[in-house]
Amino acid sequence: MRFLGVFAVALWIIVVDARVRGGRGIEKYVTFGQNYVVTWGQSHVSTLHSGKEVDLYMDQSSGAGFESKDTYGSGLFQMRIKVPGGNSGGVVTAFYLTSKGGSRDEVDFEFLGNNNGRPITLQTNVFVNGVGDREERFRLWFNPIKHYHTYGILWNRYQIVFYVDNIPIRVYKNEKGVSYPSKPMQVEASLWNGDDWATDGGRTKINWSNSPFIAHFQDFSGLSGCNIDVRSINVAACGSSNYWWNTGKYQRLSGYEQKIYEHVRKKYMNSDYCTDRSRYPTPPRECY
Repeated sequence: MRFLGVFAVALWIIVVDARVRGGRGIEKYVTFGQNYVVTWGQSHVSTLHSGKEVDLYMDQSSGAGFESKDTYGSGLFQMRIKVPGGNSGGVVTAFYLTSKGGSRDEVDFEFLGNNNGRPITLQTNVFVNGVGDREERFRLWFNPIKHYHTYGILWNRYQIVFYVDNIPIRVYKNEKGVSYPSKPMQVEASLWNGDDWATDGGRTKINWSNSPFIAHFQDFSGLSGCNIDVRSINVAACGSSNYWWNTGKYQRLSGYEQKIYEHVRKKYMNSDYCTDRSRYPTPPRECY
């Protein structure tokens, strides 16, 4: 049965990949330095293969991170990532959109390390005006430490969609009464110490004898977005239908996408804030 589930997902990758690439058009070769800049932990960053790959390292002295040179108000943002292997409990690899300043808006992928061969957890989260606590967690249908996989975030005025290998795993809709990210955001990635919460609720601490931990990143062309001044009050100007990621097929999941979305969530999601009655006796508006 597990084979059938994985086969169904793998088959869907082919279908959806064609759809997404059709929107993006012909991609050109882009190096890391054309679209991104290192923001911290400079001594823990290596650029490889003429800028086609960047590795972030973490040891007891530091992790590292980078961000896009441009700021965006909508778009589809993708990165190929391979997360640290071995005993990586407490280690967090993150790929996300985030605004600057206080009360941030943020849309997160976070890979939570683990030990003794236990699966890596993929956590997604959405922050609006500094308020998050919208975590959903997944055990993926593959091992993210073995190979590169593509992780993407679609953000427009209709919905936010989290993609894994172009398969939708989470949808956060902009509906009446729902708090929704509306600030200019940059694309960021980082490798950092999250052992106060990331693995077993913070009980598993990083074993530094296993360092350095290394996260690998590729595909720096995956920034299809509406550029906007970081000082802008909101991103309404980036809602135009002139941008392909705002057009009809990106305003909601298709029937086929909805089917695979429901399959993935039923089979691979293992934690959902919407069903956590200890935290939310009455579910938040977006959960209905």
